[in-house]
Amino acid sequence: MITLEANSLIFRFPEVHDDAKSAIQFQRTLRIPDDGKHYPLPPGLGAFPLRHVEDFADRVPAQWRQRAGVMLPLYQAEAMWIAFRGGGWWSRSRYPFAIKIAAGKINAISGKPWKPELDGSERDYIVLPEQPWLDGFCVAKDVIRQFVAMPLGSGYSVEEQITGKPEHGGLQIIVYPMRRERYEALLRSRERSLEASVGARHRSLLCRAAEPAMGLAAGGRMTQQIYADPHGLDAWDQSVSSRCFVTLVDAVQWRAITGEAPPTRPPTAADYTKAGLPWFDYYAADVETLGGAQALASVKSVAEMAEAKGEQVLDPDGEVDPDTIVHLGPGKSAYSKGRPVREGNL
Repeated sequence: MITLEANSLIFRFPEVHDDAKSAIQFQRTLRIPDDGKHYPLPPGLGAFPLRHVEDFADRVPAQWRQRAGVMLPLYQAEAMWIAFRGGGWWSRSRYPFAIKIAAGKINAISGKPWKPELDGSERDYIVLPEQPWLDGFCVAKDVIRQFVAMPLGSGYSVEEQITGKPEHGGLQIIVYPMRRERYEALLRSRERSLEASVGARHRSLLCRAAEPAMGLAAGGRMTQQIYADPHGLDAWDQSVSSRCFVTLVDAVQWRAITGEAPPTRPPTAADYTKAGLPWFDYYAADVETLGGAQALASVKSVAEMAEAKGEQVLDPDGEVDPDTIVHLGPGKSAYSKGRPVREGNL
């Protein structure tokens, strides 16, 4: 089952194991420049507000009601990243999960069309707890292009560039827990090596009339490793899963739909850097990383598309030269009861 708790999606599989819980959160962040450079990880500026689509059934399109799930507001050209935690944000357990993420039903790792099943040959999923975050589309080994919101139908989204149609938008997520017997064997192994474990470190979370549907386009380049599955395909219990459609709503339309004010616009990367605030780097030694997907590598970024179209959709980036970079490594974290999220039809 899925519940919405404190702007996080909590996935639970009590039929598999009491520890089988994971949390997913969508973080506001800086949009990095699209200038050919490879930037470190930008900070989290607080979680996007999440709302049940069904609570506003009389104000949203029929397609949104059918998909169900949750929705969040994004401004045009605003960036985001996705945070993952096996066990939930405050749990001591770190239950492993395999998770597939798609934008507009295009897999963000493989660049292939959406299918719910895990595919070991295509390596089209991420694994918790190895993968703490995903900031964008995997375009090359250890390189992603940042998730950047653009209006669906404008031609900028990865979905529209690959399929030629602005059909779905949003994000699609499906979560599979590790098989109970594999987890218990892993737990015994962890307990034996506990004395050699390293303390947790976390990426900082800094708490700070248009077409309403948004899709995710490709932004600037960022250094981020996408870790391969160290357990193997047979470790995952594909007889159970939970899936959720996350509708992305133009922030300008958020008030008309929900009656709530949208979040303020985030600062620019240049302003953030001038203030001397930190960027981040995450590295896990001795873990295989995935190469990029050719289909995603050939996608044009927002800046490239705008130039080709002769449009001005991005504000000037200014000078961005991160000189305060915090180096992070693997780390760990309660959850409270929340209202279930209706899964609907993807």
